[in-house]
Amino acid sequence: MIASKPGNHRILDASWHLPNTGRDAKTEYAESHIPGALFFDIEECVDKTTFVPHQIPSSDGFATYVSTLGINNETHITVYDNNPKFGFFSGQRVWWMFRLFGHNPTKISLLEGGLPKWVSEGGEVTSKVTDDIQTQTYKASFDPTLVKNYEDIEKNVSSSEFTLVDARPSGRFQGVAPEPRDDTKPGCIPNSKNIPFYAVLNDDRTMKSPEELKAIFQEEGIDINKPFVCSCGTGISACVLALAAHLCGNDNVAIYDGAWTEWYHRAPAKLKLNVPED
Repeated sequence: MIASKPGNHRILDASWHLPNTGRDAKTEYAESHIPGALFFDIEECVDKTTFVPHQIPSSDGFATYVSTLGINNETHITVYDNNPKFGFFSGQRVWWMFRLFGHNPTKISLLEGGLPKWVSEGGEVTSKVTDDIQTQTYKASFDPTLVKNYEDIEKNVSSSEFTLVDARPSGRFQGVAPEPRDDTKPGCIPNSKNIPFYAVLNDDRTMKSPEELKAIFQEEGIDINKPFVCSCGTGISACVLALAAHLCGNDNVAIYDGAWTEWYHRAPAKLKLNVPED
């Protein structure tokens, strides 16, 4: 039970929902969460200078934000999210962010199945919000190898230095299902492959075994032992695939943070595939 972990430990509710769901993760947290959990706001711990949603903040910005959650570099963090359909969806984003900013990987845990599985197994929940958090000092150490920007992806279209794997549902990747944002059409980046993030999950919202995960990557022609880059809509579900690679022993998978949303708005038409015409 995660609530019994002793010492310097912090539980984080990292719930986040797509804009077309009509759900408010912060309100839901206030109504029901694991006792002692604090809300990690993916929309707040961001770079607020860019048009792309919830892009990674600066190292100082990340350090300041997590310090106010009572987290220091020695804190063991357990992350979960509240997605009834998938169980795993946004928690991996926070797991990846802590890795990106240098937190000890052995001090980051994910609650498989999230809050829905916790509740189904009799786990306690509360509406009491912890408000006596003592600010800590956190020192971030940014790892640039774990993130890619627009220029990296544009260059790779012609150089093919790495494989780009898109975690969005296949309909959005193929341009036949709508994006969750009204200002962005579906489609894909040239030469990218598609593994929908939910393909790596079991029916009970847990991650599939390393053997099953390796087979999924292999089926798409991806060498799990080599570095590759994951993308999605805005850098959230891509982190599910990064976790899958981690479980297979590959910690060198980067995230294209701007993802399809940035690509759609910045790339020339010839570099946008399967985009439906007006």
